[in-house]
Amino acid sequence: MSKLRLAGATLNQTPLDWENNVKNIIEAINKANDKRVDVLCLPELCITGYGCEDVFLSQWIYEKSLKLLLEIVPLCQSITVAIGLPIQFKGYFYNVTCVVKDQNILGIYAKQNMARDGVHYEPRWFTPWKLGVVDTIDIEGKEYKIGDVIFDIDGVKTGFEICEDAWCKTRPACRLYEQKVQLILNPSASHFAFDKTVAREKLVVESSKNFHCTYVYANLLGNEAGRMIYDGEILIARYGQLILRNDWLSFDNVQLQYADIDFSKENENYPAPEEFVRDKNTEFVKASSLALFDYLRKSRSKGFVLSLSGGADSSSIAILVAEMVKRAVDHLGVEVFLVKSGLNTLEIPPSSGKEEAIKFIVSQLLTCAYQGTVNSSDATYQSAKSLAENIGATFYSWQIDEEVTSYTRKIENILARKLSWERDDIALQNIQARSRSPIIWMLANIKNALLLTTSNRSEADVGYATMDGDTSGSIAPIAAVDKYFIINWLKWAETNLGYKSLSKVNNLQPSAELRPLTSEQTDEDDLMPYKVIVEIEKLAIRDHMSPIEVFKELRKQKLESDDLLKVHISKFFRLWSRNQWKRERTAPAFHLDDFNVDPRTWCRFPILSSGFEEELRELKSIGCRSSLF
Repeated sequence: MSKLRLAGATLNQTPLDWENNVKNIIEAINKANDKRVDVLCLPELCITGYGCEDVFLSQWIYEKSLKLLLEIVPLCQSITVAIGLPIQFKGYFYNVTCVVKDQNILGIYAKQNMARDGVHYEPRWFTPWKLGVVDTIDIEGKEYKIGDVIFDIDGVKTGFEICEDAWCKTRPACRLYEQKVQLILNPSASHFAFDKTVAREKLVVESSKNFHCTYVYANLLGNEAGRMIYDGEILIARYGQLILRNDWLSFDNVQLQYADIDFSKENENYPAPEEFVRDKNTEFVKASSLALFDYLRKSRSKGFVLSLSGGADSSSIAILVAEMVKRAVDHLGVEVFLVKSGLNTLEIPPSSGKEEAIKFIVSQLLTCAYQGTVNSSDATYQSAKSLAENIGATFYSWQIDEEVTSYTRKIENILARKLSWERDDIALQNIQARSRSPIIWMLANIKNALLLTTSNRSEADVGYATMDGDTSGSIAPIAAVDKYFIINWLKWAETNLGYKSLSKVNNLQPSAELRPLTSEQTDEDDLMPYKVIVEIEKLAIRDHMSPIEVFKELRKQKLESDDLLKVHISKFFRLWSRNQWKRERTAPAFHLDDFNVDPRTWCRFPILSSGFEEELRELKSIGCRSSLF
């Protein structure tokens, strides 16, 4: 057969959720059969879910996966399906794709390159298969090929790359090209990061051109295990032309896309795929909305609670929750949204239109509280209140001065002295933030809701947060993005998403409001300009540069004077070193950027260290003569 209908399907899986995962796989197969698809590519490890972590070290998971595979095989009638799972072979664990055609296993391709950088730890669980090696595996008394297998599917020579295989220099496609393979399938579990969709599309298109083939790519979808978000991209390219691209980050559990390919023709024109908006601001709200929706339903929580201060961080999170409801309702409809989110007992007023229904759902789903002190301003109160009203969130307001005074007096009694701002500045600031935590946690517990943490990445860099205060929470939606981005995204959201109430927060200087109002406290006065933090962070943390190397690079940008730049670089490195213990204790965060500072996923750093003392002395002592640089 020279003509084949090729399809990729994206699945929203959950680690170890056998019922959900198999149900989605079956739905994808049924959809493909309805569309008379010949070859269907499903994502990597779709039977187990990708994020099983150290459960992949357990023998039983391989037995369970194989059992479920054999239950799926009879459903693959009149179709070829590539199904991802882990498999045990000769005492080793492998990440594989099983090819099933007409209710029979044709063979098993094993992944050759393990993802081991950034957020990935695949070599901890799986063994890479050796290039060019093919063996046989016994499954219930029958032998099948396993390893670097090339398949004949209806007369079309077909090979595989599994996710990381395609991103390596020595990739399977090089050998497949030499073997004159016509079709390459790529089942993937490739996590979301800003701009990655563009890089991924380029990879698929260039692969189809360089290896003179048709290339089919199918990715996992959704917030699978808590931190990673999978964007569910499906891409098909042929000889350097993109034939098909889906709209990624969907709220559907299963999404299928297909294209008809005539393998007897070398040159064939295809209509240009639909373009989708992929700027960073749009990606942020799409990815975060889906991540919040999946985290809500998969944790079986009944809503969100947020300490809404009226500042940039908490305001951005409130908008993300509102957008989650709006986008999910737009995509799924009110009834399906309520069932999927676990709010199916919620009765929407019968006369409600869609906008009213969305606001009603937000009022039941998101509870916000402004927890003021004598150091809080009316401007932040009005900002919080206005935003809550705008999005429909339930809004409360109370003062915590009584609690702060109670804690303070107890310490004053045992010290036999009054605490003062001159002598006890940090302690007096922190007790306010910590006093807010117990009562907001209590509200979240009563509502069986997730407490949303408002920490951002810039503040995590330098420890500008009160542990067990503003860091308290179940999930930290914006902890992987910098404050400079958040500030600018809110301005974009005011204009492009239509939240006019954001004008109040967008006209405020970011401030913790923990010192007396007369001090006119601002975050950037306490730290340094957020833009400077971002630039130092990129070089110091993402690119692993030393203090002097950071200085050399940033000097070229002329962000500020050399002397001030030295001060800020030194401050960053000192605060970074001192506050690793805080980063170790932050709530789980969504991975959104190409790097983050979460030691459990991307950046590991010792809790105890020298604090770069020698390197910072060298930075302080160097002159600024151009000859040194």
